Amino acid sequence: MHWTPNRVTCLRVVVGFAAVFLFGRGPWLNLSAVALTVACIGLDALDGHIARRKNLATPVGAQIDILGDRMIENVYFTYFAVVGMVSWWLPVFFFARGAATDFLRGLALKAGYSGWGGANAMLQTWWGRSMVGSRWSRGLYAAMKCMCFCYLGLELALTRGPVALIGGLTPGMHTAIRNGAIALTSATAAFCFVRAIPVLVEGWQFIAESVAPAATAKMAVAKVSVRKTA
Repeated sequence: MHWTPNRVTCLRVVVGFAAVFLFGRGPWLNLSAVALTVACIGLDALDGHIARRKNLATPVGAQIDILGDRMIENVYFTYFAVVGMVSWWLPVFFFARGAATDFLRGLALKAGYSGWGGANAMLQTWWGRSMVGSRWSRGLYAAMKCMCFCYLGLELALTRGPVALIGGLTPGMHTAIRNGAIALTSATAAFCFVRAIPVLVEGWQFIAESVAPAATAKMAVAKVSVRKTA
């Protein structure tokens, strides 16, 4: 089979959903889910590598890649919220953040700009491109999500439930493990928000540009109506 970036992205989504399906079905299946999670994040890096190496990067492919990111992070954080390991506000935040930034990227594409990178990118400032599109930013964000998902999966497998692989932990150790999860998920959410700031700031102009023609058209219609009435 000829592997394309889009096929790798589809495989990544399947692997991610399979991992979440295995969570909570026993300690060893939890560990298998953690391994699949690492593979899922690795596939995220692979699709970009294939796109750059084979010159297969396209705007549609970039949209599919981001769609895969949204599906993965939402299904993981929603699952861990359902089982009580993270706050419900965490998946709500990731969903809202993704919806807002993707909406602005859509407006940028409609206006003839690229929503991600290149000479005609919607992000024109150096700091915006660095925070959103640079390899270090994307790599760090992927690594933080991977650590977050794997940490929560390992906590589920090793310390939670009647069949936990590690028993007899003191309340203090359980508290320390929980505090580690809270710190890691909070840091991931904070970095996610920081990466959204350039898109929200620079993308606001596309909302203004979309609203202005509509307002002008309404004013023109109103003037015509007034003239006819007169």
